[in-house]
Amino acid sequence: MNGDVSAKKYVSMGLSLYDLPSLVTAAHELKAPLALIRQLALELEAGELSRADQNRLFQQMTLTSERALRLTTDLTKAQRLQDSLFEVEPLNPQQLCEEVAHELAPLYEAMGRSIYVVPRVKPLLVVANRELLRRIMLNFGDNALHYAVSDVPTELRAVSYNMGQKVRIGVRDFGPALAQNTWNLVRDELGVAAKSIHARPASSGLGLYIAAQFAEAMHGSIGATRHRDGATFFVTIDASTQLSLL
Repeated sequence: MNGDVSAKKYVSMGLSLYDLPSLVTAAHELKAPLALIRQLALELEAGELSRADQNRLFQQMTLTSERALRLTTDLTKAQRLQDSLFEVEPLNPQQLCEEVAHELAPLYEAMGRSIYVVPRVKPLLVVANRELLRRIMLNFGDNALHYAVSDVPTELRAVSYNMGQKVRIGVRDFGPALAQNTWNLVRDELGVAAKSIHARPASSGLGLYIAAQFAEAMHGSIGATRHRDGATFFVTIDASTQLSLL
């Protein structure tokens, strides 16, 4: 059989545990959701809230805790990448974007934000591991939430790239722009180390670091595009040849 038409493939990668972010970085990244949960709990404890406000706070606590759990799960999975095999198969990235947007929508709504998938006419297929690709997109979506604005939805988009040989799947936020010199540093070190991004202090970069490891496990890569009003973080994955054979 040719290309990726064979039933399923497997990819592997070697990752030294010493390449993982420090515990200090992980603790910093987890501090924000835990601090928010504590703040919400104190508001509930103070009382004098309507039933609707109580329900709203309960929902926000649940969604925030789920976000923190996603990060800890990704850290655990990243530690197990060494000498692991990951099943890869043709996937529809547009459908995966829809699933991610649906999963993140309640959290965005709880924060007064919105998220949607940019529609496309022509179908796309990528060769990837569903769970790793899904977690990359969730990482990008969580990161974008920090900088989303209330009147402009965060965008998920899948596009053909490099003469149809690659597919880029990105999350576009409309947050603060970065100076060109700062952006050059971010671009050069994206996914190499978990460190803070100037003008975007809400994220230590841990999620992007993990996303880079997941992308590498599928022979892909992550990157970013600077906009006048925000940024797009994307993953580039091999396109499937199945559509061209139909």
